[in-house]
Parts: sequence; structure tokens; C-alpha cells
Amino acid sequence: MPDSSPSVKSARSSLGRGASKSAHKGQQTKAAIVEAALGLATQIGLEGLSIGALAEVMHMSKSGVFAHFGSREELQISVVREYHARFEEEVFFPVLHQPRGLPRLHAMFDNWMNRTSVEIDSGCLYISGAVEFDDRPGPVRDALADSVRTWLAAMHRAVEQSTDAGHFHQNTDAHQVVFEIHGLILALHYEARFLKTPGSIARAKTAFSNMVARYGSAAAPNPSSFKPA
Repeated sequence: MPDSSPSVKSARSSLGRGASKSAHKGQQTKAAIVEAALGLATQIGLEGLSIGALAEVMHMSKSGVFAHFGSREELQISVVREYHARFEEEVFFPVLHQPRGLPRLHAMFDNWMNRTSVEIDSGCLYISGAVEFDDRPGPVRDALADSVRTWLAAMHRAVEQSTDAGHFHQNTDAHQVVFEIHGLILALHYEARFLKTPGSIARAKTAFSNMVARYGSAAAPNPSSFKPA
């Protein structure tokens, strides 16, 4: 029969607490590594990441960093997932309390613009990753593409809801609207980050307003009445 004496139970309890504490510490260390890797990736790209570079930044051994991921590819995927999680926290989730339709779509675009304004200096992982992995099939490319598709699908739903609410004309092509919005963001990054064109952010906002006016119906609410996300 298993020994159920108090001393054995106490030992098992101590072992359990020790294992739990060790696992928690491991999760914290892994999160810190991903944080450092994300910072590097926005500056030098996903391809620039290496176990060695992170080990140096974290003041850890290469084997210590490797133990948390198992491969450089898994590290890159972890960074993509963390970037996407933060993107959703900043851009998507804050707008869910907004009324469906144009108020929510406007809030999504405004949040995206706010994030883009910061990334003009730090870099956008979606854009740099697309350049690095556009013709390189594999798990990293898949993780990047899935993240972008998830976000564009959320934008697509917001456009469809704008049509359902009567804010856009009933024959509005949601795919076309999302394509144009995505194009504005890509153009903004190119103009502001690469060409350093003054006034790029203001032009992107004007272009969005013009697009909404083009697709908008007579029942569309006035943007001045929208509350901040």
C-alpha cells in the first residue's frame, strides 16, 4: 500500500510546490525572452533573430535560451504570436464597446493609425515579416499570414456591419473596402518610414474620410459624434 504518513504527505506537498514554482519561473523567463526578441525583431526583422543574440541580451547561456523554444523557428513564431496579441489588445479589443457599424470601423482605423504612428519609428513586424517571408513557405510565414488574415477578417466584419446598419450603401463590396484601408496603411508606412514624406499621417486620415464618404449612405452618422475607442 502507498505510504500515507504525514511526513510523506508533507514531502509530496513540498515537491508539488517546488515544481509549480519552477514552472512559473520558467514561464516568466520565457516571457522575458520573447519580450526581448520582439524588441529586436521590430528593429532588425525576424530573420535577424538568433539564439546567440538573445542569450547576450538576456545574459543567459545559448543552451538556456534554446531550452525554452527548441529551435530558432519556434522562437520566431512565438514573437509573431506575441506581436499579434499586442496588436489585438491595442487596436481591436478597445473598439468592441462601440456601436456596430461606422463608429466601430472608425475606431478600428483610428487605433490602427495610432499604432502605425509609433511604428513609423520602431517598425511593423507584419510589413517587415512579409518582405522577409513572402516567398519562403514554412511555419513562420504561416504564422505571419494567419495573423494578418485574422485582423483583416475583423476589419471585414466591421465593414459588413456598417452595411447592415445602413451606414454604407447596400451594394458595398466589403473586400474592396478592406483592400483600400489596408492599402492606406501600407502606403503610410512607405511614405512616412521610407520616404520620410511630411504630412503622411494627415493624408492617410483624409484618404480614409474620403473613402468612407464615397461608400457612405444618407443614413451614415456624422463622424464628429463618434466617441474615442
